[in-house]
Amino acid sequence: MSRALLIVDVQNDFTEGGALAVAGGDAVASAISAFLSAHAGDYRVIVASRDWHDAEGDNGGHFAETPDYVDTWPVHCVAGTPGADYDPLLVTDAVTHHVHKGQGRPAYSMFEGATDAGETVGAILTAAGVLQADVVGIATDHCVRASALDAIAHGVQVRVLTDLIAGVAAEPSAAALAELAHAGAELTQANPESAESGTA
Repeated sequence: MSRALLIVDVQNDFTEGGALAVAGGDAVASAISAFLSAHAGDYRVIVASRDWHDAEGDNGGHFAETPDYVDTWPVHCVAGTPGADYDPLLVTDAVTHHVHKGQGRPAYSMFEGATDAGETVGAILTAAGVLQADVVGIATDHCVRASALDAIAHGVQVRVLTDLIAGVAAEPSAAALAELAHAGAELTQANPESAESGTA
């Protein structure tokens, strides 16, 4: 059965030292790289997304000088800046498709983005005959949640690899995982022997 790996927003601005740093982000980047070195061949396609916001304007109300951290945020992941780059601990050699999202507007799900060639994630999965997808990345309570829900809506069987994700806060991350499980996602670990849950 054709399977995809969806890597959500493992970017400098979302890992330690970034504009919207998530605790454990660097560890997730390293863990995903280790997972890819062992398992890249298990996937028909590997899609990685990046927030890629416009430098000018508020990106459809996404940026704010006094953000509420719910619907508005500090400036982050501006296209072409170091903050928008992949975390250097994420090895992207095996990635087959790179997706940009949030260009001038709010966008949490990677399904709202597209490759430079204009391919959407939904189209990529359909063209590859993907029926199952594993979702990893940052942040559990925002873009991982939205991307996994859209994958489910696309008709794909979703697994969230809970030791390869990191969230902004424990309570909303737990709520997001509960919501995903209720929607039909399987919550599992890439490395069951790992002592870290990665769901913080």
